[in-house]
Amino acid sequence: MVSTNPRRPSFLLYLLLTLLIALMSVSGPAAADVGGLSAIKVVTTDEGTQEYSVTLQILALMTAFTFIPAMLMMMTSFTRIIIVFSILRQAMGLQQTPNNQIIIGLTLFLTFFIMSPVLNTANEQALQPYLAEEITLQEAAAKAGEPFREFMLGQIREEDMGLFIRLAGDEGQYEKAEDVPYSILLPSFVTSELKTAFQIGFMIFIPFLIIDMVVASVLMAMGMMMLSPMIISLPFKIMLFVLVDGWSLIMGTLAASFGV
Repeated sequence: MVSTNPRRPSFLLYLLLTLLIALMSVSGPAAADVGGLSAIKVVTTDEGTQEYSVTLQILALMTAFTFIPAMLMMMTSFTRIIIVFSILRQAMGLQQTPNNQIIIGLTLFLTFFIMSPVLNTANEQALQPYLAEEITLQEAAAKAGEPFREFMLGQIREEDMGLFIRLAGDEGQYEKAEDVPYSILLPSFVTSELKTAFQIGFMIFIPFLIIDMVVASVLMAMGMMMLSPMIISLPFKIMLFVLVDGWSLIMGTLAASFGV
């Protein structure tokens, strides 16, 4: 069935621009009378599109910066990586090592590595043409969203997307996955990332759990029930992790899970 809803390539920046335009439509005439805000204006071109002054564009970009943390966590590989690292630390029995700052920093750098093809595409298709004044800000925002859309679609499970399409009441309205709006795409992506992260974390947890069980059984057989198995198993788990070059395996697995 052909989609009856037009595709919404809005992206977060486009939403901000819409709000700003609505605000300026109310306060625009008064500002024009004062004459002190002449740099804040919206010009309608001959083609029917609208162009925004540099002041409005800067204001929109500065406002969009507040969404960067949410975009980093919800539209990139950040969520999967940090959950896996957290489960790894828990499985090894290390409550504070590596500490949260190190885990977040490691997650950020690995996220930038995995997302570099997406960021490069967005830079070439959106940012550089916009800086060269070849496209408008709205077009740049739409083009910048395309690589992220493609990345997220590559990680989303069909059942997760189908769930949110049903919840939105849009069943049968999208002929292709590319037609799905961001309001459905983002929660579908996050749900799929959580599932994948816990699946990887489960596989990581198993060998450390086996070591804990073996150590606990040996201590019980020796009658040393007053000695905590965690104290004895911790060095063995660290030794196992080092011998198998665990950090390289974990990072390589995470990168490979995104097709890098």
